[in-house]
Amino acid sequence: MSAPLVPIDVDERTGEWRVDGLPMVLVPRHFLVNNHREIESAIGIARNRDLLFAAGHRSAHVWCDKEARTHGLAGVDVFHHYMKRLSQRGWAQFRVRAIDAAAGRATVEARHSVFVSEYGPNAGRKVCYMFRGWFCGALEWVGEQQGRRRKLTSEEVQCAAEGHDHCVFEVEAGNR
Repeated sequence: MSAPLVPIDVDERTGEWRVDGLPMVLVPRHFLVNNHREIESAIGIARNRDLLFAAGHRSAHVWCDKEARTHGLAGVDVFHHYMKRLSQRGWAQFRVRAIDAAAGRATVEARHSVFVSEYGPNAGRKVCYMFRGWFCGALEWVGEQQGRRRKLTSEEVQCAAEGHDHCVFEVEAGNR
């Protein structure tokens, strides 16, 4: 079963790609992951993890706000739409196993992660930490729309790069 196509608008004058009105950049997967590896090498995994959390968190929040207005979505439907769009764009195939917006909790499964595909299933460590901030930013956005402001944290509790069948992320209220 193939995923529905995501419409891409290309500006003939500038070459800019847009999806749902958002500017996009298309790059080869190996280019993205090679940049990721070099940054890990230069500043360390822990620092890269923190920086990517902050950037992903902010980006998810912006995306959810824009997409909610564009598609007339609200509440957890925005979170599910975000997971669908991320899945359609080649990051991984995301599935929300559980979500409780009121409590600020979710469990998200990722299969076919771009990072696992490049690092390999025997990397011996969790490599998909870039996704953590995305889940928190999106679920915090949902909470804010419902009048609940709280900081969420996310951990990859299982990674396919450690030999598992898929990755699992837990999102909950807590300190980052």
